[in-house]
Amino acid sequence: MGIEASAATELRESMMAVARQLRRHRPDNGLTLSQMQLLGEISRAGITTPAELGVRLGVKAQSLTDSLNELESRGLVARRPDASDRRRQLVEITTDGTTLMEADRAERDAWLHTTMRERLSTLEFDLLMLVAPILRKLADPDTGTLT
Repeated sequence: MGIEASAATELRESMMAVARQLRRHRPDNGLTLSQMQLLGEISRAGITTPAELGVRLGVKAQSLTDSLNELESRGLVARRPDASDRRRQLVEITTDGTTLMEADRAERDAWLHTTMRERLSTLEFDLLMLVAPILRKLADPDTGTLT
């Protein structure tokens, strides 16, 4: 394995370990991880369609039906016909959905911030904060070009 591959492996494994810890520090709200991911995507997207959500999540829109039904039955999202194309449905997060997402994010943010302060030196903390926007570039190609 070359230097590039081992560096990529180290970064991938480190990010996955942090992601696993973040999942463990989610509040128990009775939703599955995939339902929470869908709710988060709706939160980020604003008013959207199941087809657009499918594209954003890399799945077929039909596979989101059960999760959307569950989120709607809990009052976390609302669906309505698109006024310009009655065949399309629009989906948006509700106030209750926003409240749930904010609580979920706040709990994970609190755990991460506390852990960073407890386990990292000031220099490591500062370096990690400098790297955060760079990692976002890797995750979201729309944030800018890699240079």
